[in-house]
Formats: sequence, structure tokens, C-alpha cells
Amino acid sequence: MGVSKKIVFYAERSSWIRRMFEQGEKLKKLYGEENVFDFSLGNPDLPPPDKFNEIIVQIMKEKRTDIHRYMPNAGLLETRKAVSEFLTQERGLSFSPEDVIMTVGAGGGLNVVLKAILDPGEEVIIPSPYFVEYDFYVSNHGGIAKKVKTKEDFSLDLELIASAINSNTKAIIINSPNNPTGRIYKAQELKELGELLTYYSQKIGRPIYLISDEPYRNISYTGEVPDIFAFYKESILVTSFSKHLSIPGERIGYIAVHPDIYDKTQLIAGFTLCNRILGYVNAPALMQRVIPYILREPAPVKEYKKRRDILCSALSSFGYEFIWPDGAFYIFPKSPIEDDKMFVQILQEERILTVPGSGFGGPGHFRIAYCISENLIERSLDGFKKAIKRARG
Repeated sequence: MGVSKKIVFYAERSSWIRRMFEQGEKLKKLYGEENVFDFSLGNPDLPPPDKFNEIIVQIMKEKRTDIHRYMPNAGLLETRKAVSEFLTQERGLSFSPEDVIMTVGAGGGLNVVLKAILDPGEEVIIPSPYFVEYDFYVSNHGGIAKKVKTKEDFSLDLELIASAINSNTKAIIINSPNNPTGRIYKAQELKELGELLTYYSQKIGRPIYLISDEPYRNISYTGEVPDIFAFYKESILVTSFSKHLSIPGERIGYIAVHPDIYDKTQLIAGFTLCNRILGYVNAPALMQRVIPYILREPAPVKEYKKRRDILCSALSSFGYEFIWPDGAFYIFPKSPIEDDKMFVQILQEERILTVPGSGFGGPGHFRIAYCISENLIERSLDGFKKAIKRARG
């Protein structure tokens, strides 16, 4: 066998998200793109801000000879300076360029962090449901992903988190607004989580890191998203510009650490080294030059909220059960039948593509990514209505 056993195992568990997306491509060829309702992938359909394109043109017109060259492994100093100034203003702490590492998206950033902090066999707690690739990222670097269920409303279950912590715990990954549930963790939850991690860090004699994956932070329907840095100094932010600026294919993001994080110099040095030895070498050069100009560009929250409201109101009237999302662009309803994979198949027969909750560690649910046009959402509603009727017999 040419492929390793580990990768064969990964392939068997491979992301349902991509699998359904690829199925959608086949259906679109059969029925036409306009007749397939693809809610499978969090792939924004809205265009980037006009300023994004304007800045790219402006930079390329400068005809500088250094635009596409390598730069320091942590990223361009002027970009890290701009990000640190933005964070200082937004988060109320004093960040420096040394607190920031530019990365190949949030996925690249998470792998950099986990590569740098994990020794073989150390554990990373992941509240469930969760973005399934966290499993692979942790395993990539010799760690063990330890899943802990959230409460019925998808809020953090601090008692279960506490029971999962032991001397082998190295970190916890949270994601707010959450993929797949759309849940935003409240300030009180994060405060209590910070107190919990402080207690156990002191007990085991080293920090337990709080890693916050925040690519959806700017897509919030409830106002501001509570800031992890306000509640726990052993915190590491990983984010990207993919979702709120609709540029997922550009793969640009960053890591930022709390300015007072323990052993910061060594931690940053580790991240900088891993940014190179994982094969990324640098975050994309052109995108790094664009970022300082678009840090404060707003997300199209009104557009996504309108889509959420259309879809949630209709699904509720059809009898679907779900928590209205606080942010991001996902709904995570309960499956009308126990087998979520079977219900996703029923939806697929209506040419509606969703993803079974089993793929996110949330069996009995399914995920709808509503980052598609209002027209497609409205035209899909009859299929959602037929599917739940069929499922219930």
C-alpha cells in the first residue's frame, strides 16, 4: 500500500463537508447550477469589499520589485504592526508586532500553534459539536483530541470540561461564533472558563492554553463577540479574513497571543519556526500587503441576517427544531429522524445539499450553510417542507 495507514484512516473519516460539496458539483452538472440548493460548504457567495480589489490594483501598479519576495517568517513587519494596532484598539490591551504571526489562513494558524505546543500524547479538549478538521490538526502533531459535549443549547458545559482536564491537558480549542451551531459564547461563560483554566494550570504547574478560532467573529447578529483576552492571559487567537471578507481562497490569517502570556518569547519563536517548517514558509505576500488597508472593513452582517431570518422562519413553520444562530452563517437543526445521514439523503433527493451532524460530532442534527443567494434559499424552501413531511411519514 502506497498510502500510510493513518491517511487511509483519515480518508475513511474525511470531512462530510467536502464530500457533500463534491456531490453537489455532480448534481449541478446533471440538473444545472440554478436547480441545486447547495448549503454544504461555508463558501461565501458575496463579493469581497470594493476596497479589496482597489488595493490589489493599487499595489500592483506600484511595480515594486519586492512585492512577491520572501519576508521574515513571522510576516511583513508593516502588516504585523497594522494588525497589532488594530488589536490594541479593538481589544483594549497593548499589542506589539511581536505578538502577531501572519499565517496561511486560520487552518494554517491552528496547525502552527499545535505543532509548537504539543508533545506526543498531550491532550486538547474540543467542545462538541465542532469543526471536524480539529481532529486531524491535533493528530497531525501527535496530540489527542478529547471531545466534550456542550449543553442542549450548545453553550459550554464547564463541569464536563473540568472533568476532562488532567495532567496531560495542554489546551482547549473554542470557536465562537461557532461552526456548525452559530452559537456565540457569552462573557460569563468565558469568564468562568478562564477561572477554571487558571485553577487547573496552577494545579498542574504549567499553562493550559485557550486557543480561540475566530474566523466568524465579525459576523454577529447579537452585537460584539466577548473577547477571550479579557478573561484569560494564557490565550491564543487564531483567525482569518476568509469568511467576513469573502476571500477564503486567498488563505490569509494570523495568530495573536495575549501580551502577558507566559514565556511569550519562546512561544513566539516556536510559532515562527513552525510557520516555516510546516511548509508554509510565509503567508501569501500580496495578501499581507493588502491586509493593513482592509482591517476595518465591515462584514455584510445585514445580508447574512436577512438570509438567516428567511430560512429560520420558514424552517420553524415547517416543524424543524433548532436554536437560532447568534452569528456565522450556519443553522444546526435536529434531524426529524434519528439517522441524520438518512435525512440528509432525503434532502439530497430534493436537490438540497446539507451536511449530517455526525460529521461535526453532533449526531441527530444536520448543518445548513446559508451563505448562498436569497433566491436559492427561497426556492429551496418547498424542498425542505417536502423532506420533513416525507421523514415523518
